[in-house]
Amino acid sequence: MGILRDWSPIPLGFGGASISGEGGGYGFGEISQSNAISLLEESFDSGIRVFDTAPIYGFGESEKRIGLAFKKNREKVKIISKCGVTWHDNRRVNMTNDPATAKKMIEESLRTLDSEYIDLYMIHWPDKNVDIRKTMEVLSRAKDEGKIHHIGLCNTNVEECEKAFEVDKIEAVQSELNFFNRDVVTQIFPYLKDKNIDFMSWGTLDKGILTGRVHEKRTFDKSDCRSWAPWWKSQKKDQKYQLAQRLKTIGEEQGFSLLEMALSHNLRYEEVSLVLCGARNSEQLQQLLKSINNLPAKELIEFAALECEI
Repeated sequence: MGILRDWSPIPLGFGGASISGEGGGYGFGEISQSNAISLLEESFDSGIRVFDTAPIYGFGESEKRIGLAFKKNREKVKIISKCGVTWHDNRRVNMTNDPATAKKMIEESLRTLDSEYIDLYMIHWPDKNVDIRKTMEVLSRAKDEGKIHHIGLCNTNVEECEKAFEVDKIEAVQSELNFFNRDVVTQIFPYLKDKNIDFMSWGTLDKGILTGRVHEKRTFDKSDCRSWAPWWKSQKKDQKYQLAQRLKTIGEEQGFSLLEMALSHNLRYEEVSLVLCGARNSEQLQQLLKSINNLPAKELIEFAALECEI
């Protein structure tokens, strides 16, 4: 379709929230800077070229580590970052698409990444209080100045896309997609296909539930947002755990892992150019790379979805 498939030899992107360490904000547990950089370098050596991040991931720590990892070969990777989720001095999160904030966030991300440009810059969430066209004007000017090369939207809808297009071209959309959440399939995929806009999924593995590593007995350290985030604690996860176990059984009966089932679920949609997954160590990374090359057939995934009534 578009830029993402041109950028990546494999349909897998690195989800940068996984290496935000003890920085806080949206992150998934402690990992040292040196280990994070080694993991990023291993990802590159293994063929991954797209690295997704945002300022809220570790309050800048993810961007910093990605910048350090690829300082010497910046032109060989594609970095994605975002505006719209920032924070106050006391680290209370603030979500806004205010144009002045967007402009400030672009400049701050360029400094944190230690880069002259960001390959794909995205508006993180819709904001009912701000006309997206105002935010797009800021991003469009930054693109004209060479500070960002492409513009995208996250967690968006058709109405927002249409308004954004009035100002500049949208080349990629990023939203949640997995076995448990397929809203985008009916809500925005037809529009993306018509407009030839790339799609990448976050939440591909539903915070680890669709790998089997996150279950009812799993505990998380204090720097892992799953230990405190209201959106995680309020979820009805017991049903997901049960369904994940059923999916695992269905897959294993045909020689496939739960991880392979989860990846295949997303990649069976022709609109999906890239799945974002956040590895936290070399073992997880290599499992992802192995699984992306051993995906079950579409028919098995369709059967699994129906069998589990997802």
